[in-house]
Amino acid sequence: MKYLAYNPEQAYLLPPSVGEVLGEDHICFFVHRAVDRLDLGRFEAQDCEGGRPGYHPALMLKVWLYAYALGITAARRLEQRIREDLPLRYLAGGAAPDFWTLNAFRTRHARAINDVFTQVVELARAAGLARLGHVAIDSTRIAANASRHRVDSRKSLRLERARIRRRIRGWQKQCNAAQDNEAAGQRIAAEKLAGLEEQLREIPARLQRLRKEGQRQVSRTDPQSRFLKDKRGFTLGYTATLAVSEDHLILEQRVSQAPADNAALVPMTEAVEQRCGERPRKVSAACGFFKLAALIQLAERGIDAYVPDPAAAREINRGQRRKQRPPIRHPEHHRMRQKLRDPAGRAVYRRRQAIVEPVFGVLKQQRAMRQFRRRGLNKVAVELALATTAFNLSRLWRLKANLH
Repeated sequence: MKYLAYNPEQAYLLPPSVGEVLGEDHICFFVHRAVDRLDLGRFEAQDCEGGRPGYHPALMLKVWLYAYALGITAARRLEQRIREDLPLRYLAGGAAPDFWTLNAFRTRHARAINDVFTQVVELARAAGLARLGHVAIDSTRIAANASRHRVDSRKSLRLERARIRRRIRGWQKQCNAAQDNEAAGQRIAAEKLAGLEEQLREIPARLQRLRKEGQRQVSRTDPQSRFLKDKRGFTLGYTATLAVSEDHLILEQRVSQAPADNAALVPMTEAVEQRCGERPRKVSAACGFFKLAALIQLAERGIDAYVPDPAAAREINRGQRRKQRPPIRHPEHHRMRQKLRDPAGRAVYRRRQAIVEPVFGVLKQQRAMRQFRRRGLNKVAVELALATTAFNLSRLWRLKANLH
């Protein structure tokens, strides 16, 4: 048999050109070109402080965006992949930032990363994409990086306080019963007592936090997360809301603690207009976004909305038409009902699912966004901004957008 030469100990395992290995059309080169076209002034303004030189913001942004495009959301895993993966080694320019530096970049530049999302939307608009003929709005629950079993409530805190007091009394008895020649046992009992008393002193602060948050239950590991109702029951996490164009590009993204969506329709529409510099012509959303005041505001701005109330949604999805109680009185509500009963209007509304739900599917199933890595509302907002920006870049890459 004849074999090709095999020698893993050779000096060069790869050709001098990365493009020869990956192909010139690889997504890492697209990310590289796209980031080089962005204005990174916000990053540089924050990094103008003294100290030793740090990594260039373009380097950090490229590796994070490419990582989120692959579904890599953990800084430790990204640190390892930068040393091992050729595309990440290329984007890092041979540098090897550690996980602490990678995490610090996400924390330090929250506003600048959100600005990058806007600039990528502008790139898409300049390429003739991200059209505003029909914008679909929807939300999903994303789990927090917290255990649903480590939560505080008034009842659990009262029980915990009583349990700690019982243990303190038990250790006090053991400490008092110890003889002088049992110095080691007495010392252990004293240490246990000190630890339990410290836990007892923390109870009032935890109760105060519970009252301040105004919630029945508050997570100890991520106090800003909330128990939010979804199809499977309740998820301890956050609400992520997206506005998506007809060509499946994300125009706006937000993270909130809101348990309901009916207050988000107008703010999301206004945010799309602000980011794109143009008012969307049609807006569709699920029945959870229905609010009569919001429909009136959109109609006054000349936006054609398709947002059913719960009864209309049941009629569309199940074919169950019931008598409205109380009867519809406002003309805008009546017009919405008639529009969604018309075959053309119903087709526009049903198009909403084909626009926005595949985007959520990609983010959650392929991009590891079923659960956030970080804790706190501001930090998870940065995660969603990176994930949605990476989604838009990969979408532009697939659509062969010209960014040369």
